Amino acid sequence: MKKKQILRFGLPKGSLQEATIEKMAKAGYNISVSSRSYIPYVDDEELEIRMIRAQEISRYVEHGYLDCGITGYDWIQENSSKVHEVGEFQFSKVTRQPTRWVLAVPEDSPIKSVKDLRGKRIATEVVNLTKKYLRQHKVKAEVEFSWGATEVKAHELVDAIVEITETGSSLRANKLRIVDTLLCSTPRLIANHSCWKDPWKRKKIETLALLLKGALEAEAKVGLKMNIAQKNLDTLLRTLPALRNPTISSLSQEGWVAVETIIDEHIVRELIPALKAAGAEGIIEYPLNKVVY
Repeated sequence: MKKKQILRFGLPKGSLQEATIEKMAKAGYNISVSSRSYIPYVDDEELEIRMIRAQEISRYVEHGYLDCGITGYDWIQENSSKVHEVGEFQFSKVTRQPTRWVLAVPEDSPIKSVKDLRGKRIATEVVNLTKKYLRQHKVKAEVEFSWGATEVKAHELVDAIVEITETGSSLRANKLRIVDTLLCSTPRLIANHSCWKDPWKRKKIETLALLLKGALEAEAKVGLKMNIAQKNLDTLLRTLPALRNPTISSLSQEGWVAVETIIDEHIVRELIPALKAAGAEGIIEYPLNKVVY
């Protein structure tokens, strides 16, 4: 009897967990996490999911405990992990923008640049990234690991911190000023090098990547359908931005056609009045699950 093939897939536990599971569901993989089980349920018998802290996933993928996983580019760099990067997926817990590891100090601090850190003490969760940054600037400073509440330490316990931020609001709320950016990071799908050479596992991972990317692409786009008189079609097409050439089909009513296209969601509110003015009728906007190029 042929042994069943399984792909061991690591997903980030913690702040990115909810966003990641949501994106996986849109890609077609429904995952249910139980507080009593280390192994979540997934409706794909060829997948075994493990929820692991993002900080650790790249190490487990590198050493083969996991075949692949989703983690931040920052933790791949912090761990110096030797893994195959399959793709970049720009989503996070707040926005679709990259997160940043920044050097920050109290608003009234005399520190204006990295050079002013000489002989100072810095608290951070990314000790290796911070030490590398200091070496690049030829600055000697003490770097200590922070177990949490790093922003609070900047006012009493250390001279500066290196902390992650998406919008900068938390730093501003803690009266901190950004001095420099060390690294921009987005989630990445990574694979173990040996696993990537296995034809079955590679195909499975590539399918995951394709569907996940399609789900992410669809989030910022919508579909539009409308009817228009043939004589007004050219005017409409000049108004209509499209992902590709729109689909045009004849209607049962002579002299009329149906037009269907995909556009960026953020322009719909300006576009619909323009389409109406161009002669479009029965305009329908609908959400998309996936857009695969």
